[in-house]
Amino acid sequence: MNTFNIHNVETAPEKSKAILAASLKTNGMIANLHGVMAEAPELLMAYQELGKLFTNTSFDKDELTVVWQTINVEHNCTYCVPAHTAIANSMKVDPSLTEALRDQKAMPTPKLQALQDMTLNVVRKRGNVSDEDISAFFAAGYAQRQLLEIILGVSQKVISNYVNHIAETPVDKPFQKFAWDKKANAKLIAKRV
Repeated sequence: MNTFNIHNVETAPEKSKAILAASLKTNGMIANLHGVMAEAPELLMAYQELGKLFTNTSFDKDELTVVWQTINVEHNCTYCVPAHTAIANSMKVDPSLTEALRDQKAMPTPKLQALQDMTLNVVRKRGNVSDEDISAFFAAGYAQRQLLEIILGVSQKVISNYVNHIAETPVDKPFQKFAWDKKANAKLIAKRV
């Protein structure tokens, strides 16, 4: 097990202190992920800025959730899946969409399915998507802008997912009720069938 520092406002490097203080004020807590990232202030700043930029894209709350959770599940991030379940709940995303994403089931609409498919294609093919992939995405009602915005979402999630894998970031108490593990989840799904 890795023992990465999980900083608070007092222990963080100087350049991270204000960011963590703002998180504490806004959220009433400092997420363990932010505490780990605080060791590298520029990483924490980049992650937070990418998050703000991604939430300001053309995607609505359901689409943001599809992109985030598709990447989290694909990367098997046992920290981010529960955290984004809580975020989806706070955004008033339909719980059935969140559960479908966590369970790797079909999306409730063809358009959201096309978004999930393209997100997976971007991640799995490392951006080397085919003309057919792009055509299917555009046929579902999306455009070039949204394809580029997926890449922004992937950029944000690569930072958090990879940090969590390396640091073995413990899930924060408020997110623990949404605990998720890809293998355990697959076994539960198999039992339901």
